Amino acid sequence: MPLPANPFAAAAARAVAKALDMAPDEFTVSAPPRAELGDFAVGLFPGAKAKKGAPPALAKQVADAFRPDGWLASAEAAGPFVNFRAERGAAFRHLFERAQGGGAPGRSPLVPAELGAGKTVCVDFSSPNIAKHLAYHHIRSTVIGNALVRLHRALGYRVVGINHLGDWGTPHGMLMAAYERWGAPDPLDITALNDLYVRFRAEAKGDPSLEAAGRAWFKRLEDGDPEARALWKRFREVSWGEFQQIYDQMGIVFDEVRGESEYEAAMPGVVALFVEKGLAQESEGALVVPVGDPPLLLRKSDGATTYHTRDLATALYRWQSYGFDRSLYVVDRGQGLHFKQLFDALKLAGFGWAARCTHVPFGLVRLGGKKTGTRTGNVVLLKEVFAEATRRSAALMRERNPELGEAEASAAAPVVGIGAVVFANLFAQREKDVDFEWEQVLNPSGDSGPYVQYGHARCASILRKAGAAPGGAPDPGRLAHEAEWTVARRLLDYGDVVARAAEGNEPHLLSHYLLDLCGDFSRWYTLGNGDPSLRVLCDDAGARAARLALVGAVKHVLSTGLHLLGLGAPEAM
Repeated sequence: MPLPANPFAAAAARAVAKALDMAPDEFTVSAPPRAELGDFAVGLFPGAKAKKGAPPALAKQVADAFRPDGWLASAEAAGPFVNFRAERGAAFRHLFERAQGGGAPGRSPLVPAELGAGKTVCVDFSSPNIAKHLAYHHIRSTVIGNALVRLHRALGYRVVGINHLGDWGTPHGMLMAAYERWGAPDPLDITALNDLYVRFRAEAKGDPSLEAAGRAWFKRLEDGDPEARALWKRFREVSWGEFQQIYDQMGIVFDEVRGESEYEAAMPGVVALFVEKGLAQESEGALVVPVGDPPLLLRKSDGATTYHTRDLATALYRWQSYGFDRSLYVVDRGQGLHFKQLFDALKLAGFGWAARCTHVPFGLVRLGGKKTGTRTGNVVLLKEVFAEATRRSAALMRERNPELGEAEASAAAPVVGIGAVVFANLFAQREKDVDFEWEQVLNPSGDSGPYVQYGHARCASILRKAGAAPGGAPDPGRLAHEAEWTVARRLLDYGDVVARAAEGNEPHLLSHYLLDLCGDFSRWYTLGNGDPSLRVLCDDAGARAARLALVGAVKHVLSTGLHLLGLGAPEAM
């Protein structure tokens, strides 16, 4: 395992390794169960296995051999662990020097940007179907995928963020059949397209000829019929126009937007590949690959392609184009079988890189306790949720901060409102379901995006009130209170949290970290309310300078962390 990005934690691993004549990356560094026990704990279990000794005895051996250095001040054996304390002055100086503003958004010297150097990750996310609204149930793929793009990019990976539009298949034939039969208003918009599709599905229940008409139109589309192609292109352009507006609101930029349709020319080759390798079998006129029950459907009996055909072509294209180290598919957990069969088929065909492909599943979203989705009939448009969030956040800011100017409130409202919705969908562990409640989502004192954004705004306010920074390097010796060290100790973990969140495809790790940092900062800042000598903006120039440097470090981490999650960091709210 790689050494921690936190150099003080890494020094703990090296101290243990040196005492036992082992490699530092064989040891895991964690936090002791209680802060009073130390700053870093290293278990001696790997050492016990390698040296054939009892972990407690080895821990005592390591502690006895330890000598303070520029990183660590002390070591103490505690059962099978060695607990280390950081050299606090060095830790504060490290933060003052490295946790500074400037640079590309989301980039921080505290984050190990060399971790992904020379590596490529593809992230397939959002990926809505055209001719349907971008609804609230699309949000988790969109925000989880965007966070993974930003997390990997911060770690130095070459990242290809991909929007794989659902613009091919029988549903688009159904839409064309509906348009032919009932028409649509001009100018055409996505609402009219969505209504046509819903009407088609409803009336097809009592009229089987409609299903046949839909299949016939899709066959015309696959065969290159000019009328079908023109209609399909128009529907796609109308859809993307609305999607782009919402992505702009969220600050999401894709490196590649390719629909399923763009793999049309490659699909015959995919079918031929599996046939030539003897991996495809005929079944009731269709062509299947025997991976699972039911088997993977490669080609329908009428010759039409399937989702699997298109996803196989897509995977091959991405490998040939990018030679990825990781290829992530951020798609709901209901598609687990689809992706298992997809990856199994690629492995069966002899593509070793299939092991680099990962389905990143996530749980459902519920509004008012009900699952949202087109098929459930509980469709809530994402743009409507964002508009309501903006309205509510503006009202909340005016209520809580009457001194905030109208221009500032108007500028901050969408940042806070949309950020609150995004954070609510990143706070829970990825595979857990999410219940959306306005009171919780916008609670500035709870586990919410506005709480973290307010922490950033408070730091900005303190620094504005302080004015120009004093000359010279701050003296870390002036930070003697335990609450100040608690904040610094949390800041040291930032780079490792980012690395773990990316590696495990779990943005919620960063969400919880930022909430914990805000809590630590708030408790430290509140001390000044009871004791003026502990205030950040105190009369003691030396203490004031050191505390302002620590506030600046907190602001830096909150700002970059919010960006990695896809949230803005308002200077006032």
